[in-house]
Amino acid sequence: MRIAVYPGSFDPITNGHLDIIERAAGVFDEVIVGVLNNKKKQPMFSVAERVNMINLTTAHLKNVRTASFDGLLVDFAKQNDAGVIIKGLRTVNDFEYEFQMALLNKTLSSECETMFMMTNSKYSYISSSMVKELAEYKGNLEGIVPYQIIQYIKDKYELQRL
Repeated sequence: MRIAVYPGSFDPITNGHLDIIERAAGVFDEVIVGVLNNKKKQPMFSVAERVNMINLTTAHLKNVRTASFDGLLVDFAKQNDAGVIIKGLRTVNDFEYEFQMALLNKTLSSECETMFMMTNSKYSYISSSMVKELAEYKGNLEGIVPYQIIQYIKDKYELQRL
């Protein structure tokens, strides 16, 4: 069984992320979307909220599951019997950073491979940071994040304003 991990903060998940997840689900027997609990960052959404949003948007993919983790990605991959780490790329700048991380991960775990997937060009400009800024200023999120979570994001920002 070919298992892959697609890690990230997903704060929140975007259509670019979903594009990678859907395509990876067509390649691997199982895809685990790993939601990083990075204590160095101040996420807008809690880990539980991020996991919930991913579950809502990937419910149609029967071979995708979501789990949270902290610590080293290679340890998370080993714990889940994943032999591949999927990294989504939007731009050349993403590649430089992700290439270095892939080399480090290979040093830490020689049996774990990294697979780079370019997002669909129509999503290449989308980032979670952009989504948060749009939501803060009540911008239109259609086509940028999965439709299932648009209201969820809007509600979160309305609560922040109270």
